[in-house]
Amino acid sequence: TETENKTEVTEFVLLGLSQMHEVQLFLFFLFLLFYVIVLPVNILIILTVRGDPQLDSPMYFFLANLAFLDICYCSVTPPKMLADFFSQQKTISSRGCIAQLFFLHFLGGAEIFLLIAMAFDRYVAICKPLHYATLMRKTLCWVLVGTAWAGGFTHSIIQVAFVVHLPFCGPNELDNFFCDVTQAIKLACTNTYILEFIMFVNSGLVIFICFVLLLISYSVLLTHLKTGISRGKSKAASTCTTHIIIVFIMFGPAIYIYCWPFCRLPLDKVVAVFHTMVFPLMNPMIYTLRNREILSAMKHLLVQYFLQRGK
Repeated sequence: TETENKTEVTEFVLLGLSQMHEVQLFLFFLFLLFYVIVLPVNILIILTVRGDPQLDSPMYFFLANLAFLDICYCSVTPPKMLADFFSQQKTISSRGCIAQLFFLHFLGGAEIFLLIAMAFDRYVAICKPLHYATLMRKTLCWVLVGTAWAGGFTHSIIQVAFVVHLPFCGPNELDNFFCDVTQAIKLACTNTYILEFIMFVNSGLVIFICFVLLLISYSVLLTHLKTGISRGKSKAASTCTTHIIIVFIMFGPAIYIYCWPFCRLPLDKVVAVFHTMVFPLMNPMIYTLRNREILSAMKHLLVQYFLQRGK
């Protein structure tokens, strides 16, 4: 539409990962295969935690919520990306762009706050073992999960509130396979320097501070385990190490993307793929592969399922 002799952008063109048809076909089957294999595993983790009474503890409750968040997060951009591999014109409406941006930051923010809740759970378990059952009741666990979702929602609303009022009058090409704030604000027909700084504080700085705090907390916990005398030290240390791996996987790409808002980097698209699709689905799997209890429970659930199907 024409407004004040300027064309108002109603849709954005996504340039995607590659312009070559052969490369697009290869990537489509690669990502589809990954999605078909890894997504059911995350669903199995949730069903296992919910169905096994022995896994009725805060640690596994948070893991099931992490798996659920990752499934939701990986349902925001990959489906459209896979569909766009077969589209001549890869476009997304301005409303669709805002919706994609909102859910990415909503679910991503919620996951960051959930990782903080998981760190708090490990602190109580290791440093206050006698009070663990009293402190980490189901009510508190639900409050922590609810707070994580509320925190993600607040973070996302701040992002959207700034972007939704920006004037877009062309060009309308996004050099990526999805809509994100770092690319969208660069297409605005106004000076966005101050806005980029606000976005950096709301995303980059918050992510980096949370990352540092989580690393410090887990370092303190590992030091406490090394110097203290307690039962199950090796299991607790293994759990903390797993959490640290997940923290690096979750925060590494996010720091790369959101801590440099004023410039484009050569690996932006590659990191974006891992950040929005590969790593989130891998988080619960890494946790599961390093945990014998949940692996055993998953095998038991599968055996029961196939035995019932065989009758």
